[in-house]
Amino acid sequence: MNEHRKSDGPAVPLKSPNNAGQPAAEEMDGRGPAKGNPLKQNAPRTLGREGAQSALERVRLATARDRRMRFTALLHHVYDLQTLRAAYLALKRDAAAGVYGETWRSYGERLEENLQGLAARLKRGAYRAKPVRRVYIAKADGQKRPLGVTTLADKIVQRATVEMLNAIYENDFLNFSHGFRPGRSQHDALDALYAGLLTRKVNWVLDLDIRGFFDSIDDGWLAKFLEHRIADQRVVRLIQK
Repeated sequence: MNEHRKSDGPAVPLKSPNNAGQPAAEEMDGRGPAKGNPLKQNAPRTLGREGAQSALERVRLATARDRRMRFTALLHHVYDLQTLRAAYLALKRDAAAGVYGETWRSYGERLEENLQGLAARLKRGAYRAKPVRRVYIAKADGQKRPLGVTTLADKIVQRATVEMLNAIYENDFLNFSHGFRPGRSQHDALDALYAGLLTRKVNWVLDLDIRGFFDSIDDGWLAKFLEHRIADQRVVRLIQK
């Protein structure tokens, strides 16, 4: 970073060259970083997703105008039927089922009825998250990573809530931030790192991982951070659930 809130501007290759030697072979054309975060981060996957995203456009515009704005009414963006339908359609079709064994297809057999019931529970504050099925994924070092598999309804609520949170927080991120952001992946981060190493004088690279971060994060402090921007306590309680 050369100045406050500005990211470096080397072109980022669309993909890594086939040969990483010097000089690199078949290097792809690069793309420069965006001057700022665009209002729409992703192209809509479905018509429903397009309608759901447009409903949050006013939130995105408000955060772009005032980074300290606190939002007092947000829950209706989560229980909106278009938002919930778009969240369902964006889920992986073949993802593992939760504790009740309900799959994406079985939930979709009565989709509108299920979504209307889910929206009604969210609206009146009666929604309760279901138990999470614990599975363990083998890691390269022989250890196992714990993974929680939520029910289909909970996945829908989580995704709808994330869409609303993205509308608030996306404008706060710097251009070189990649983790857990829509339209970005670890491959984009590696491309940016490769471009930085290729075009700048680099003496060292720091690689680290915070062990058990999500197992030890303080939920109370997390809620306090959310309340800096979210004054709608119904949304804070929903996230805590």
